[in-house]
Amino acid sequence: MGRTREFDVEQALEAALSVFWRKGYEATSYTDLTQATGVERPALYSAFGNKEALFRRVLERYYDHYHDFFPAALELPTSREVVARIFRGAAELQTRYPDKKGCLFVHGDLAGSDDAEPIRHSLIDARADGEASLRERFERAKQEGDLPETANCAVLATFVMAVLHGMAVQAKAGVSRNMLEAVAEQALSTWPTKSSLLSGGKSS
Repeated sequence: MGRTREFDVEQALEAALSVFWRKGYEATSYTDLTQATGVERPALYSAFGNKEALFRRVLERYYDHYHDFFPAALELPTSREVVARIFRGAAELQTRYPDKKGCLFVHGDLAGSDDAEPIRHSLIDARADGEASLRERFERAKQEGDLPETANCAVLATFVMAVLHGMAVQAKAGVSRNMLEAVAEQALSTWPTKSSLLSGGKSS
């Protein structure tokens, strides 16, 4: 019989998530992970594989437990409500914990070495998936008449992601939730609608 695992896997994943969120993938050492989880390196290897495999498990947990506001927002009735909910959720999450500012998807792969290239690509792919989901949602909004026919859904999706990434960088630098929400409101003030298009046409 194999030896019974002597630690809680979910607790260990949460502890590892906190370290990766705070330090990023490259800067996190096995010493950091063993100290945070209270689990020795051989047991971590046995449970999760190597550091890369552990980080991938952490990303899944981050998306399911912390970034769940994003898929929930896509179900809201209008594109503007979708974006407002995503911006608010990001501002709250990125400033929720004093020792874990910003976004793991954005900061996890910064300044990575060649060894970390697979992780960098995984995070790029994760962000691309989010952008694709937004683009598809905006295309549906366009079909439903919520967005004007002239709206470029690909550009709108990229715009939202660019604002989100900027908010993450600002949060990491210590910008407050109130300021991030004000930035979000400023971004939303330019959101295209049929009524704003009509108003623009009348005033020209």
